[in-house]
Amino acid sequence: MINQECIYRPANNMRELIRDNNMLLMAISRFNIAFGFGDSTIREVCEENGVDVDTFLAVCNLISGRDYSSFTISLPSLMGYLERAHSSFLDVTLPKIRHHLIEAINYSDTNDAAFLLMKFFDDYVIEVKRHMEHENNDIFGYVKRLLSGEVDENFDISRFSINHGHMASKLKELKDIFIYHYNQKDNDRLSSTLLDIIICERDIMSHFDIENLLFVPEVEKLERSLRSMLEVSESTPEETLPEEEPQLNVLGEREKDIIKCVAQGMANKEIADALCLSVHTVATHRRNISAKLGIHSTAGLTIFAILHHLVDIKDINLKQ
Repeated sequence: MINQECIYRPANNMRELIRDNNMLLMAISRFNIAFGFGDSTIREVCEENGVDVDTFLAVCNLISGRDYSSFTISLPSLMGYLERAHSSFLDVTLPKIRHHLIEAINYSDTNDAAFLLMKFFDDYVIEVKRHMEHENNDIFGYVKRLLSGEVDENFDISRFSINHGHMASKLKELKDIFIYHYNQKDNDRLSSTLLDIIICERDIMSHFDIENLLFVPEVEKLERSLRSMLEVSESTPEETLPEEEPQLNVLGEREKDIIKCVAQGMANKEIADALCLSVHTVATHRRNISAKLGIHSTAGLTIFAILHHLVDIKDINLKQ
């Protein structure tokens, strides 16, 4: 059992994680991690499934109310998680609740109260869908352009975060109307559906915390880094640039190869396979690279690789 005062770490058993907080089953699924992992550690499971370990642990610690500040976020990995979470809400959770609600309240056109309650829920779903599609298409599209080195002078993530509140309040309101005002006996099905709504409400609140506390700050760091690099680039005449870049001189050839792979969206296991190394050796190289460059995030290493011509922008897989 994991001590409540401790944080989840790579060496913890994945089974212990679920025992500590069953809600993490959804997080595991949204990272596209296959079940059937037996007694494997969190690190082993993440590496086997091509998932960034630090990003996974940051999300799980945040959901469980533990400290998440020591983990380095991979924006591509986190966006993949958020996109799958959106699909989970829109394609699975909310349709299931709607189906069970109709069964639970004997919904029909002649039951005016039931009709209005279902309309309330359907309007809520439309609002959630519009919000999440905006994030998928506009916000994530903006961040993917940032990751490719493209700065948008007409937009920044703060405009998104200012108006970004969680959407669980209407769901709570619907639940409270049923509990305190909807007079109906034989409520076994309704009680079960209300429990689903309560779980969904908590899930949505956690989802918005992940966006506000992990995603937005990481995008802000990327924006600052890119704009700072562009300012330096614009203020330095091309002819004064040295032929050899000092920052590259601190790296070995193998470390440069690993940075290229990281920039192309490859997980540690994929890098190990491509370079005929062990996963442990790749992880060691990555720690050494971060120590030498002072860059710890995948996004930062990607930008470094682009600016120092280790990779071409067109070779970067933004969907990872």
